[in-house]
Amino acid sequence: MSKTLKSLRGFNDVLPQDTYFWNQTLKTLEQVLDQYCFNEIKVPYLESTSLFARGVGEATDIVEKEMFSFTTNDGESVSLRPEGTAGTMRACIEHGLSYNQEQRLYYFGPMFRYERPQKGRYRQFHQLGVEVLGIRSAALDAEVLIMLQQMWQALGIDEYVTLELNTIGSAENRADFGKALVAYLESYKDQLDADSQRRLGSNPLRILDSKDERTQKVLENAPTLEDFISEESKAYFAELQQILTANGIKFVVNPKLVRGLDYYNDTVFEWTTTRLGAQATVCGGGRYDRLVEILGGHSTPGFGFGLGYERLLLLIEEVKGRLTTPNADIFIINDGDVAAKGLQVASALRAAGLRVLNNTAGGKLKKQFTKADKSGARCVVIVNEDTLANDIIVFKDLATGHQEVVAIDDFVAKCKV
Repeated sequence: MSKTLKSLRGFNDVLPQDTYFWNQTLKTLEQVLDQYCFNEIKVPYLESTSLFARGVGEATDIVEKEMFSFTTNDGESVSLRPEGTAGTMRACIEHGLSYNQEQRLYYFGPMFRYERPQKGRYRQFHQLGVEVLGIRSAALDAEVLIMLQQMWQALGIDEYVTLELNTIGSAENRADFGKALVAYLESYKDQLDADSQRRLGSNPLRILDSKDERTQKVLENAPTLEDFISEESKAYFAELQQILTANGIKFVVNPKLVRGLDYYNDTVFEWTTTRLGAQATVCGGGRYDRLVEILGGHSTPGFGFGLGYERLLLLIEEVKGRLTTPNADIFIINDGDVAAKGLQVASALRAAGLRVLNNTAGGKLKKQFTKADKSGARCVVIVNEDTLANDIIVFKDLATGHQEVVAIDDFVAKCKV
């Protein structure tokens, strides 16, 4: 007997009982995006590996360890997209959407990272991303964060997430800090965890994110990024905090927050929760004023975020419960050889805006009523030869048991009200 085929590890199916919850949540988020005049962009799942090496950073965990990469028949190295920002910037440069323009873009779709699968963290995961190009201002940063707060409110989870903020200054500020941090940590190299030792020569700022207790103990007396932030960046961050406070947005300044991608500068942020265990980050992002230029375009400021969709759904389910697919409004019982007319009645009721489950499988009347009860429909409409001769139907409310004979046209007109 052949082995049963199963999905690959970390690649999950979204089953019919889950798709309503999935789609309605996305619809809520897209309604908020529409209010802020964001336009959707769709970019390929597969891109040149060099795009992510240049954009995300060759020394990041994503590029070093997590990308699904392979060589095509003509020798080109390509990768499934591990995040959405680099591909979106590539598209904007290629199609002339970035130079001397303002763009408010969003995307939704699968991303791919070779990580150890766990709850809320998969090798194929979905992300909602937002990218704003052409504007450098604390007011814009604040507006995007206010929009996220509005999303949480619309989903009913705003009390379960916390906004953490930091400024990481300019690329020059981080370079100076990185040198000082490496000089300090070299003396304690044998006390660092293996990942931090590796990052010491490639991406030292990521050491600040280490969850290792011994590493964090070493970092207690290390130089701090704040000491290297320019006055310009400090003023920008202070203005952002003032605007958020004036708009009633609560936040916590987290000096250790640096984000894991090379392209960020100045503002970085995460929305975190305590309701999902170790998977605390629901959404994260920040400012990336050099990314377009790094990828070959003209200097263009940018600001955006990525929202892990599966993790968001887990949070909603944890604190509110999941949305379930609504039952049919009407179950049509076809009593006898009346399939054609049953379809006509069903079409008329659907045109009136109702959810209709038409029993096209036939069967005895008792069996059809059993199916109607199991379907969860609020009521049944019985179509048979006797009633159709007079253009009437039998209508029964399954909750109350009330039954009446009504004209088809009158019933449809009533449903439209």
